[in-house]
Amino acid sequence: MNTVVTRHPLRTLETRRLTLVAASAALVQADLDSAEALAEALGVDAPLDWPPELFEAPAMRATLEQLRGAPEQGWSVWYLLSEENERSRIVGICGFKDRPDATGSVEISYSVLPRHRDRGFATEAVARLLAWAFSHQDVVEVTADTLPHLLRSIRVLEKNGFTFSGRGSEHGVVRYAVSRPDRR
Repeated sequence: MNTVVTRHPLRTLETRRLTLVAASAALVQADLDSAEALAEALGVDAPLDWPPELFEAPAMRATLEQLRGAPEQGWSVWYLLSEENERSRIVGICGFKDRPDATGSVEISYSVLPRHRDRGFATEAVARLLAWAFSHQDVVEVTADTLPHLLRSIRVLEKNGFTFSGRGSEHGVVRYAVSRPDRR
């Protein structure tokens, strides 16, 4: 996979097919400016169908404020990059809604652009970020909220060891959770 070329020092994680790039305030601002600005900052091709569901401007403005308040990279969104036909592309976002809470729980979320779905990118990204989260001693549980009819989303969670744990944070939402491997 080609090295991501940027003007900002970035934290990255690798999987078999993906490079995950931790959001910085500068990257999120580029994202809010335009898909082209984000692609330029990441050194990849601009996606025509950016942003993915649930990561539109209001969510990214909140992410920007979060990063300005606690700039440590990693406990926010990660941009998912994949190399196809020798060209790197942004295929989605995966990440955490905030730092772990006082009980050691952190919530993960993810979204892949429609044309890149059903290829295992979300499953692969969630697996890598689970390992990253559990590498921090204060994290004992990772949760995810989803809608009960989003079967693809639930399958991503189940493939990563999550099990149904009850009602989610909003009406109609369900929660899945996975515990730290050494606590199961």
